Amino acid sequence: ADGSSIREVVYPLESPNGVGLSPDGSRLYAVETHTGRVWAWNLDGPGQLAAGAQVVGPRGGEMICGLPGMQLFDSLAIDGEGNVVVATLVTGALSTIAPNGELLDQALFGDPMVTNVAFGGPDLTTAYVTCSATGRLVSAPWPRAGLKLAY
Repeated sequence: ADGSSIREVVYPLESPNGVGLSPDGSRLYAVETHTGRVWAWNLDGPGQLAAGAQVVGPRGGEMICGLPGMQLFDSLAIDGEGNVVVATLVTGALSTIAPNGELLDQALFGDPMVTNVAFGGPDLTTAYVTCSATGRLVSAPWPRAGLKLAY
C-alpha cells in the first residue's frame, strides 16, 4: 500500500491490462484485453482481497462485464461515480460500465485502437484519450467527472 513492494494477488488472468479502485477503495477492477472482460474483487483493506464468493473467477473475482462481438479492452479509469471507463479496441470507443456491469454508454473516437484514458482539467471532466491507429491524443469533454487520484 505504501509503494515499497509489489506482489501478485490474482492469477491467472488472460492478458490483464488496466486496473482501478472504486471511489471508497473497497473494490478493485481490472480488464483482460483479449477476452474483453471486466473483473472486480472486493477488498478487505489496501492490497488485501476479501474472501471470494465466486467459485469460477480468478481468486474470487466477479466478471461484471463482457461486451458482445469483437470488442477488446485496454486501459481503464474510474469516474467519480464509481463507473469503470474502458478504452475499447476495435470499436474505437470509451465504454462506461457501471459497477453492476451495465453498459451505460460508448463514446466513439473514429479510431479502432483507443488504448488509454485519463481524466483531467480543473473539474476532471476532460477525458484525454490515446488513439493509437491514427497517432492522436484527443481531449474531449466528459459527462461525468473522473475520480480524483489519491496522490
